[in-house]
Amino acid sequence: MNVIIEIRESQQRGFTLIELVVVIALLGILAAFAIPRFVGLEREARTATVLGVSGSIRSTATLAHSLWLSQEINPVTMEGNIINLTAGYPDAADIAVTIADLSSFSVMVNGAADQAVFSKVGTSGNCEITYNDALVGSAPAITVDVSGC
Repeated sequence: MNVIIEIRESQQRGFTLIELVVVIALLGILAAFAIPRFVGLEREARTATVLGVSGSIRSTATLAHSLWLSQEINPVTMEGNIINLTAGYPDAADIAVTIADLSSFSVMVNGAADQAVFSKVGTSGNCEITYNDALVGSAPAITVDVSGC
């Protein structure tokens, strides 16, 4: 007598509802921790941009000053742009011309105060760099305010 034993393997064709719910819950928990971290990175990126432009302003002011020292002329020419100088450093009215890319900044020049303010576009608070003309015997005053970035 021959006995045939049938073994049926269960075939699973998809995920159960409980497995799907667990995966969705885990993704929700991960998102709850990740989103606040990414929001904080946006502020840090704006701050880094302002600090980077501040460094560019300092560098170009120093470059213009060294051209003035070596050529002993006023104004100096940088990259085809004429830069007027005050005490050997770029005027507030001309400092923006020395920067290659200010696409994410607005520049407001107050000629009476000999001051240029570079404000980060898209921010509601203080996220800016202030450039004040140099006084005789000193470098220009450059201040950075990232309190509202």
